[in-house]
Amino acid sequence: MKVLILNSGSSSIKFQLIAMPEEKVICSGLVERIGLNDAVITYKTDVDEYSETLAIENHQIGLKMVASYIMDPEKGVVKEASEIEAVGHRVVHGGDAFSDTTLVTGEVKEKIKEFMNLAPLHNPHNLKGIDIAEQIFPEAKQIAVFDTAFLQTIPVKARKYAIPNKFYSEHGIKMYGFHGTSHKYVSEKTTEYLNTSSSKVISIHLGNGCSMTALKDGKSIDHTLGFAPSNGLIMGSRSGDIDHSLIFYLVNDLGYDLETVNKLLINESGMLGLTGYSDLRDIEAEAEKGNSDCKLALDMNTYRIKKYIGAYTAALNGLDAIVFTAGIGENSSYIRGQVCKDMDFFGIELNEAENEIRSKEIREINTPESRVKILVIPTNEELEIAKQSYELLHA
Repeated sequence: MKVLILNSGSSSIKFQLIAMPEEKVICSGLVERIGLNDAVITYKTDVDEYSETLAIENHQIGLKMVASYIMDPEKGVVKEASEIEAVGHRVVHGGDAFSDTTLVTGEVKEKIKEFMNLAPLHNPHNLKGIDIAEQIFPEAKQIAVFDTAFLQTIPVKARKYAIPNKFYSEHGIKMYGFHGTSHKYVSEKTTEYLNTSSSKVISIHLGNGCSMTALKDGKSIDHTLGFAPSNGLIMGSRSGDIDHSLIFYLVNDLGYDLETVNKLLINESGMLGLTGYSDLRDIEAEAEKGNSDCKLALDMNTYRIKKYIGAYTAALNGLDAIVFTAGIGENSSYIRGQVCKDMDFFGIELNEAENEIRSKEIREINTPESRVKILVIPTNEELEIAKQSYELLHA
């Protein structure tokens, strides 16, 4: 069967059409820099690759372009929409309502909508992807795979906030965590690579959104994102960790309203707020030119990651490997290099020559003497979603 996977991020759409159960990718692509005038769509098949730079105002336009490429008379890989039997969707926040992959129904969509305020950069786009896919592929089964599901193994001591108990028991306020589909895929690949089911690993997912997960024996025990995907590491436009007193100061002393503060912390902060750029490639290029704001932002970004490595090494009581994944983690040798710099106390020693090599394969970038493996593992959330979608339909 042919399964189309749609992974709508905060500023991008990844897509793959996969033949299951063979796990053969028929076509794939990426729409990136959504909302900018120089957005890019790439589309690959076995025989060709296409790229187009243009203004893509929103995710709806981007998703319609994806469908037009897939069914294009010349470039396309299917003649009719009915050839696609299932569409698997990454959905960021499933709250307590969803711990497993599920068929999309009207009730499921209403639940996804309920969690929009908790994942405002993602759930609206995820739901829009489902709505558009239902129109374009009306005969296909629509399937939702939730980012929060893999992180349900995190113990209460790490998941619960130190606020009155009723907010946990009555309202479900706790750390949910995100990027679980990516961390699950990377965890499985790490286990295979290390050839052991007993391991202590830190998975570092770095993209426009960023998170880290402490993994013990392949299961998550702690995670940087929380009730909503906004805390932890410094991200493209999200602040990551701040003192919550800052919110009250902005409102009570500086006169901002809560909606403006929310937008400030989610849409206007992070690397964007520090530099004026949200794309790390632009920030690295400007830093090389001597831009002091960009240099400082990169230092702040990598320092935050290093702090969490220390915390999670303590939580795991040891460390066998750290894993870099996702767009920045896989492609930015600078970020990897700065994160691993001066970490020899933890047994983390980087091979600088190996770090500069670009590859789509799993690779080690540590020195032979390093006690801790430093791995770069390309994530494949799309394949993970395809596997879970296929398993659901053939259970």
